[in-house]
Amino acid sequence: MKVATSIVIGRTANPNLATQAVMQAMHKADITIANSVLLLLSSEFANNPQPAIRAAAKAGNCTQVFGCSAAGIFTEDDWVLDAPAAAAMVFSGYVGIQLAKSDIAQRAQQALLTLTAPNAINSTWLNDGHDRYGGVSGDVVGQGPFSVWQNSKGESSGRVEAVFSGVKLASSASHGLKILTKPKKIQSTETFDITLLDNKPPLFNLQKAWEADCKGKITAKDATLPLHLMMAVYANSAEAIMTGEFSQTHLISYDEALGSVTLAQALQPGQFLCWGIRDSETAQNDLRQTTQTLLANLDAKPDFGLLFSCIGRGPFYDGIDHDLNVITATLPKMPLLGFYGNGEIARIGEHNQLLPYSAVLSLFAALQKK
Repeated sequence: MKVATSIVIGRTANPNLATQAVMQAMHKADITIANSVLLLLSSEFANNPQPAIRAAAKAGNCTQVFGCSAAGIFTEDDWVLDAPAAAAMVFSGYVGIQLAKSDIAQRAQQALLTLTAPNAINSTWLNDGHDRYGGVSGDVVGQGPFSVWQNSKGESSGRVEAVFSGVKLASSASHGLKILTKPKKIQSTETFDITLLDNKPPLFNLQKAWEADCKGKITAKDATLPLHLMMAVYANSAEAIMTGEFSQTHLISYDEALGSVTLAQALQPGQFLCWGIRDSETAQNDLRQTTQTLLANLDAKPDFGLLFSCIGRGPFYDGIDHDLNVITATLPKMPLLGFYGNGEIARIGEHNQLLPYSAVLSLFAALQKK
């Protein structure tokens, strides 16, 4: 069993980038034939990815090329945004990519690696009885173009699913939110507006929590709620929130006169809610803890990993991908492949969820060590 990655950055979306990425990865793995290739292409390829997919298949001497386009892609060695690039992970031996409908996938009963375009997501498919992990293909704003592929050709349905043969898997999501308040019960709502939280207008609780968090960091003239950084965290119980089994949604606006807060998701009276804020240091610490938990669950040294990170994380904060640095510092030299997407998919509690501003890390260990 051999696995290796490579990333190649260019000036134009040339299929030769895919050729180079696969050949360099194969050279690192010391193989001449791959049984499968996980290929990621930057969004510059999205309108016409087929030439690059064919080039990757030819370079790998295999027909199973699986992957998607994304706004940014990375390996353990480098990451890129806003430039044409190709990244590949190659497999040989008994470990490789198997399509979800294959006999091996049916026997494995493994969570499905899921790559999807934004317009191909629906709740029925997302929770069809399979555990899932993965990410959403797309450009920076999630409007397209986007593409996914398997069997060395584009998939018109907009989503692809696979498992890995010969491995055991541990996967989890890292939300990376700094929670600002304790969970409170929602008393009343009007469509997307939260009107009463813990028998009080929610805006007061939100404003007070944010001011306490940023005390001494801002001046009076800057004291405006940063809605783009804030999230509503909710679940059916306070306990679920405290154990991390929660959902998240964006804050859209607020009404100072009424004290109501408008969310992107309609919530119901009786649910529990607290406020969180995206924070670089919290995100790093949470991902570090997630990595340690996965290592304990895997109970083996991982042979490779996949990371699906939100476009609003990683380099978003200060131009350095701290998420990637956390993984490579904890697991140096481990082959790692991933992309910055427009949403992340993971099992949270009893359901698969489409997550915002999260990172989904999956670690794999070979069942046979050779």
